[in-house]
Amino acid sequence: MKILKNICGMIPGIALSVVIATVAKIIESMLPIHIIGASVIALFIGMIVNHFLKIDCLKPGIKFTSKKILKFAIVLLGASLSVKVILSVGKLSLAVMVFTLLTCFGGGYFIGKALKLNWKLSNLISAGTGICGGSAIAAIAPVIDADDSDIAYALSATFLFDMAMIILFPIIGKMLGLSDMAYGLWAGTAVNDTSSVVAAGYAYSEGAGDFATMVKLTRTLSIIPTVLIFSVISMRLKRKECIGAKRTKTNVLSLFPWFILGFVVMAVVNSAGFIPAEVSSYAKDVSKFLMVCALAAIGLNTSFKDMKKSGINPMIHGFVISALVVVVAIGVEWCMGLV
Repeated sequence: MKILKNICGMIPGIALSVVIATVAKIIESMLPIHIIGASVIALFIGMIVNHFLKIDCLKPGIKFTSKKILKFAIVLLGASLSVKVILSVGKLSLAVMVFTLLTCFGGGYFIGKALKLNWKLSNLISAGTGICGGSAIAAIAPVIDADDSDIAYALSATFLFDMAMIILFPIIGKMLGLSDMAYGLWAGTAVNDTSSVVAAGYAYSEGAGDFATMVKLTRTLSIIPTVLIFSVISMRLKRKECIGAKRTKTNVLSLFPWFILGFVVMAVVNSAGFIPAEVSSYAKDVSKFLMVCALAAIGLNTSFKDMKKSGINPMIHGFVISALVVVVAIGVEWCMGLV
């Protein structure tokens, strides 16, 4: 009876998150150009609803959606990733991607220190900028136990820069006289969210859009090693906290985020060809929608007042890192003779 009561208690919050996610998807589909993803729309709708509606009965479902459903969505995301995608794009994109990732996390560390940001928010912004916007932020957030306000701020920081890049990238690309491949490689590695990459790529040409999309898919694969690295970092920090508090031995296995294991297993199984293409595509769609639901719940649990407390420094962090990635990406292409 208690389990049934707990389930019933979560239904209102889960239902509201699903409704907001559905509205966000509808708004995204109605936009003439996909310049903003449903995840960002859902986040801000959730924050607006939270500003006017505060009902205690919604909290259990909101917490379940933002934590448990988010983790399940990440496991499903693994079923849509394939290491084989790397082979379709080639070593060119991997070389640029390695340098941009080093810029994001290496430069992001020092910039975050200089701006006095907490390490979780700083790395969420770096992950969103260096990998794939909302999906990377959503995947890493539960691993490092990031606060909902940090997730919201990280998404906002990467989103604002994406909006500027959709307009500026085609203009700069034309000025530099980039080929479709060079521009697609640049946009695919320097623009954050998938919808923004598509918008910036096809605004240049169809060929550039196709190549940018493939590069973006390859870039998404870096979620796997990045999440594993942060899992180890977070596990060690938690272990130190436990040892410092209790002065006793801690079971390391109890600190490991097991949903990440499910994510990696699904990616490996899909790469081996055991998951049919139709099932993989369906899993990706379900995963994306569940992530939108989770981000709607995060918005419902985040207030504008909490974000104001962080000040403007996170936005500065996002802008500086994004600008560095843009410069590094085109610089690497120039060194490789593609520009």
